[in-house]
Amino acid sequence: MERLHFEFPAGQPAASRTVTGVVASGDLEVLLEPRSGATTIIAVQTSVDGYGGTWKALLERVFADATLPAASIEINDNGATPGVVRMRIEQAFEEAQLGGARP
Repeated sequence: MERLHFEFPAGQPAASRTVTGVVASGDLEVLLEPRSGATTIIAVQTSVDGYGGTWKALLERVFADATLPAASIEINDNGATPGVVRMRIEQAFEEAQLGGARP
């Protein structure tokens, strides 16, 4: 089990908190809470050791656009692929914008 921490520039605080995904075989859970300030802080807990560089590269691509809302994000990973990681993060921001409501 590995714990990683990242910080990225951000815009205004996220509109609400939300949870996306589940921690199950090959998936992950993203917990997003609004954060004051102009940064997003991400804590990743992953069951797969040794992929810190991969996580860093992926999150740098996702957060390259500093207009994403400021948030505190906790990711609980159980071996999700990079595509699933990106999808869950984008889903969390979308749901937060809708007030945490799920369609």
